[in-house]
Amino acid sequence: MTPESRFRLVPMTPRDPGEGGRAASTLELFFDLVFVVAVSIAAAQLHHGLTDGHVLDGIANYGFVFFGIWWAWMNFTWFATSFDTDDWLYRVLTIAQMGGVLVFASGIGPAFEEHDYSVLIIAYVVMRVALVAQWLRACRSSGPTRRATLIYAVGIALVQALWLASLLLPSGFFTVALIALVAAELVVPIVAERTGTTPRHPHHITERYGLFTLILLGESLLASANAIIEARQDVESPGHLIGIAALTLIATAALWWIYFWPPHHHAIRDVKSSLAYVYGHFFIFAAAGAFSAGIEVEIDILTGHTALHQPYASFAYTIPLAVFVLGIWALAVRPHADHVVNTALPLAGLLVLVDPLISVPFAITAAILAGAVAVLVRRGLSR
Repeated sequence: MTPESRFRLVPMTPRDPGEGGRAASTLELFFDLVFVVAVSIAAAQLHHGLTDGHVLDGIANYGFVFFGIWWAWMNFTWFATSFDTDDWLYRVLTIAQMGGVLVFASGIGPAFEEHDYSVLIIAYVVMRVALVAQWLRACRSSGPTRRATLIYAVGIALVQALWLASLLLPSGFFTVALIALVAAELVVPIVAERTGTTPRHPHHITERYGLFTLILLGESLLASANAIIEARQDVESPGHLIGIAALTLIATAALWWIYFWPPHHHAIRDVKSSLAYVYGHFFIFAAAGAFSAGIEVEIDILTGHTALHQPYASFAYTIPLAVFVLGIWALAVRPHADHVVNTALPLAGLLVLVDPLISVPFAITAAILAGAVAVLVRRGLSR
């Protein structure tokens, strides 16, 4: 009897990247729920920062906070596609990461309001240490990928020690340390995968990314609902608020349509293409989350609850829309589309970006995105 079987554990051997019928597990879907909380709080804090006129500070804080959310989710997802055993220890360590995410979410407010990152960093380290335990377990039976799993474990652990040490730095050096540590986090997978590629299941990975995209787009639908709620309470401009709600639904539906149009699994080929897909999604995910904050700002404009003024306030939603469209075009659409689509989508992204300079920006934005979807439908795609 092996130690694994004695403790009712499954040997953590590499999963088959060609495994048929591989889909997201119920544990992975459960894991995603805590990120709904974190994303919602981050978007709400960005909204408040923009509404109060703290634009640059709000965007900088949102970028750092969202990096922690995205990086924790992404690292779990890629580990799962390679070594998921779904035994009791794997589940317990995953739930420990979920606890870290919830604590992380509680620290988002202080980070935005007081520039106090201590709770964020401690919670982030908790999440990452739980993943280090998973990588160390994988080292025992990972075969040819053992060196890569060991580099992951050691590299992540070292960076977490540096995160904790950063809490002791004077405030003047803290920002530089944040940038350096984010770069260090990004380097670990690059080094590890070049020494012994861990297996990745293209369909499973892209399904997981699609599910997280739906979570983020759900925040925009919530903003649409908030516009309707405000319309019921606002006697001066209910028509405009209802219009915002309808246009938000149209724009969000267009983002969904564009994202799921191409065959994403073709982007997961080798280490280089996989890393480009992974890292490029930071901008797509962050933009999707920020779009809901931009809609909330637009609602505040109509109800007179913001220090921002038109037309520049509209950039709060047109920039995220443009980044989302251009990002998904570059990562997944461009290699599989014809010249018409490869002209229409980037053009749509650029037109959306400059829409605030036009007198009725959001109506035109929704029309441009709907037009881009019409082009996709007309041209079709050979899968």
